[in-house]
Amino acid sequence: MPKSKNKHADILKIAREHFGYEELRPGQEDAIRCLLQGKDTLVVQPTGAGKSAIYQIAGLMIEGVTVIISPLIALQKDQVDSINAQDTAEAVVINSQQSAADARATVEKIEKGEVEYIFLAPEQLRKQETLERLDQAGVSLFVIDEAHCISQWGHDFRPDYINVGPVVERLGHPAVLAMTATATPQVRQEIIERLGMRDPEVMVHGFDRPNISLRVDAFTSEDDKMQALVKRALWADKPGIVYVATRKNAEEIMRALAEEGVNSLFYHAGLRAKERDEIQQRFMSGDAEVIVATNAFGMGVDKADVRFVYHYDISESLDAYYQEVGRAGRDGEKSEAVLFYRTENVGRQKFRTGEGKIEPAHVEQVAEVISKEDGPVQPDAIAGQTDLSERKVATVLHRLEDVGALEVLPTGEVQLTEEMPLPEAAQAASEEQKRHQEIRRDKLRQMQEYADASQCRREIILRYFGDEFEAPCNNCDNCEAAGGVAGADYSAGTRREVA
Repeated sequence: MPKSKNKHADILKIAREHFGYEELRPGQEDAIRCLLQGKDTLVVQPTGAGKSAIYQIAGLMIEGVTVIISPLIALQKDQVDSINAQDTAEAVVINSQQSAADARATVEKIEKGEVEYIFLAPEQLRKQETLERLDQAGVSLFVIDEAHCISQWGHDFRPDYINVGPVVERLGHPAVLAMTATATPQVRQEIIERLGMRDPEVMVHGFDRPNISLRVDAFTSEDDKMQALVKRALWADKPGIVYVATRKNAEEIMRALAEEGVNSLFYHAGLRAKERDEIQQRFMSGDAEVIVATNAFGMGVDKADVRFVYHYDISESLDAYYQEVGRAGRDGEKSEAVLFYRTENVGRQKFRTGEGKIEPAHVEQVAEVISKEDGPVQPDAIAGQTDLSERKVATVLHRLEDVGALEVLPTGEVQLTEEMPLPEAAQAASEEQKRHQEIRRDKLRQMQEYADASQCRREIILRYFGDEFEAPCNNCDNCEAAGGVAGADYSAGTRREVA
């Protein structure tokens, strides 16, 4: 089917004829119109709200190539397959899992001008050959999916996303579309700044998920908490997700559920990539009722019929908590989110938020390695020349950039600036890290206040994200208690007893 490049074409007509969308959802057409005018646009909408339709339609209507940065290879493949199935325009993916033959074929298509959409993982932007391909491709629309990953105040910061802003500038700053499911005003501002977005249109839609009931159950002992979770999961409508803070908890809870006859899986970063993919596919296909997982599971997962999301451990922030809660009830049907809470568990998260301290000596180590090199340096080449971990080096680089002592180039390489003397830069970077840690502690405090609160939980969350909402919601434990509604008792009974 020939590609339509008429900027004045009716958006809905393109949506129907080329992608099979009968109608557009709230906010989609406004975002597309902004992009057709060349305006940078930030869209904050829940997963499943159709953010991909925005760049698909806009990309087809704007002359030139659309680049989409996405952190998950599986999600990239799904999007590419979906676009190519429409037989409208060619979509390709460049990632580390491609065979040499597939990579060559992809490059040839790009060089011949046969490609409309190019999907990339952010780490690909560190490769000079990838940047050269994009230089030659004629990029007119640059899309950043899961854009909260660029924010260090968000819930899933990814260091590779830091390279995105410089690459946008290297390509002549085509129209930029940044998309995420949840972002506080603070996170939105950081996305805008780190991407270098110019006078962007910011569109925020649908933080409220009224079909999801919100609940916090408090416990004095770990045994009671474990038993309550198992019994609630046993009787709940399924499928469901149980989030935990540790790999050990993921495996223990899965075994406890299995003993009660619940078909369960566990998922965490300690598994091999192939194992994680297989487990995710089993859950997505309905081969398991419950998946017990660390926060390694979830980004890009769009399973519409998840009936519950339970948190066995308190999240590090309301950002992370609500992002995970939002994986329930995407079909609009009744679902529930329950936090199983012990005040004592907050201490574990406090310890984690205190990690990552950097001393001025750490900063000086990294800076000396960079200064000794003849020209810019790739970040992954620095750790081996210090006694610091790669994670620690990455933190130091970000803090040096924050205080203006380091520049990230479009190639992903870094170099020191001449803004301030090294000792002064080292002290400033160390102080900046302390500020970051204090903000993380503050976010945990807000999460604890949510757990301890007696007022409407939906109001607390929505106001946190900058949405106005007036209680009561009549669909959280606090509103129900205020209205005299008794909750179900899951304290007794097992599947075996009723078999």
